[in-house]
Amino acid sequence: MIAYLDAMIEPMLDTLLHRWLHVPYTLHVRYVRRPKNPRATVLFIHGIGNSGDAWNSVIQKLPQDIQIVSIDLLGFGDSPKPAWATYNAKTQARSVLATFVKLRIATPMIIVGHSLGSLVAIEVSKRYPLLVKSLILCSPPLYQVAVEPTKKISLRADDVLKQLYTAAYERPDDFLKLSAIAMKYNLINTSFNVTSDNVASYMATLKAMIINQTSLADAYKLKTPTVILRGTLDPVVVTRNLKQLTKENPNVSIVNVLASHEVRGRFVGAVVKSINAELKKNDKSAIT
Repeated sequence: MIAYLDAMIEPMLDTLLHRWLHVPYTLHVRYVRRPKNPRATVLFIHGIGNSGDAWNSVIQKLPQDIQIVSIDLLGFGDSPKPAWATYNAKTQARSVLATFVKLRIATPMIIVGHSLGSLVAIEVSKRYPLLVKSLILCSPPLYQVAVEPTKKISLRADDVLKQLYTAAYERPDDFLKLSAIAMKYNLINTSFNVTSDNVASYMATLKAMIINQTSLADAYKLKTPTVILRGTLDPVVVTRNLKQLTKENPNVSIVNVLASHEVRGRFVGAVVKSINAELKKNDKSAIT
């Protein structure tokens, strides 16, 4: 009887706290390293459909004297997946903050985000700039807001990609079949896992954060030092947008990597190199 009541009360409390009172969820911490007197804090945010495990090959190559946190975003991995949630950048950023408060980490951090995680990183920096020392954005899918009615055919790269994403959003069953093939033949990161159990949160995130994003406009206003790692073979990153961004915002720079979209192979070394460069800057600023 008690177990039955607990099963009834728990989801009611969850809805009350998070849906109606707007208390942000805390996220599942996939990996944490907390050395004594760390040089710096690095937060890793994965891409859509992945989990914090996406960063394992990067983390194992980093110095032991830095504090590291790798999380599962809301809707992915072992983090909550509420069916009613709006999986937008604001919601994810608030959950990132709640997680850091729970961990009692208040020092400014270097945020490393991949794909969707890059958009979350931009939002965190926008909302909580005092908590962010610098950004490393890997394969950021930064797209302009549509300037033409969606029913018209557009050859602009942003619109073509959004049309493909919209097609996936409208056909989740077909997307699941393609995802199963990609996972079977190791065409994507090994942490990628989209099934019938979590496809709803995947699609909600795809629509709210990638199709209907405002991240590019937000990136133009970034005051945080930002490095963008761009795979030269990446099919979903619009290079023109990145070049225009770096032209208009002196705080943003681009590093080209002979790689595709996923953080594996050569991309891993490029991420490690960029983090180490930020650590050196951090050391110099601490001395001065």
